[in-house]
Amino acid sequence: MRHKILMFGTAVVMALQIGSAPAQDKKTLAIVVKGLDNPFFEQINLGCQKWMSENADSEYECLYTGPASSADEAGEVQIVDDLLTRGVAAIAISPSNAPAMANRIRQIAPSVPVMTIDADFLAEDRDLRKTYLGTDNYLMGVKMAEEAAKLKPDGGTVCLQLGNVAADNINARAQGFRDTASGAKGTDRLTGQNGWTEVDGCPVFTNDQADLANQQMADTFIANPDLDAFILIGGWAQFAPQAYTQVTDQVMDKLKSKDLIIIAGDTLPPQTKAFRDGRSHAQVGQRPFEMGYRAPDVMIQLIKGESVEDPLYTGLDVCNQEDPGFCANN
Repeated sequence: MRHKILMFGTAVVMALQIGSAPAQDKKTLAIVVKGLDNPFFEQINLGCQKWMSENADSEYECLYTGPASSADEAGEVQIVDDLLTRGVAAIAISPSNAPAMANRIRQIAPSVPVMTIDADFLAEDRDLRKTYLGTDNYLMGVKMAEEAAKLKPDGGTVCLQLGNVAADNINARAQGFRDTASGAKGTDRLTGQNGWTEVDGCPVFTNDQADLANQQMADTFIANPDLDAFILIGGWAQFAPQAYTQVTDQVMDKLKSKDLIIIAGDTLPPQTKAFRDGRSHAQVGQRPFEMGYRAPDVMIQLIKGESVEDPLYTGLDVCNQEDPGFCANN
């Protein structure tokens, strides 16, 4: 389903209260994302709003919030701190800096259920949350590597573009890519395994900023004119369509000939258009709307003490030139 992408400039966004009960009479189910400047997370908000519209008589409300900027790691930790101090019935967190967020949760030791959404805590901190709802991020990296191998069966030079250096979900995708490309678990870096070699200066880290992501792409293309593959482990550069178009314009001949391939994460509308325009060769998409829509029900189950699976995966949508699938009409 295609949903309109909305951008918010405020530090905190609350879902509309639907129904006759005043907001203060409802118990809060909070969803805290890395940043409101990322359209991926707005899809989580739309899922939260849909749950609200379908559960107007519930004793619970879904609250979507996060720092204005995805680069504000400390701001996200403070928002979680404030929510738990103020009192919420349960909280779902997409931690930008997983160790920092886990450290604060350990200090607070909240009595209400804590879960993660979209991004998880590190393995050693997962005792702090009840479950994880979102993408199998390692598998997402595997799928990216499989798409790259179809296009470049002999491998080649590659640059991985990551997000926040401490984001568990992004690092898991990178690990899935490297392990699959190399054929060996635990590969730290591609240095010729199965023909794949990461170029000097890569990976690059966007800190979840679209403008920086596009600048990094442009710089990498200039510094490595014979680059075989650029892998957007997340979709950051494509979240700024005009800038992404300008960057890929410089290498369109190579993209058309497949001398250079681009594999990207996520399938939001600007990204599927970029795919259809030949500005990427494959997209591996998550399902953020489903995350936001399911999260309130999962939190209610946790509040009631019901058994909840861990993890709860929401699936992937893979688009390539042989089978555009989801990207053909969205």
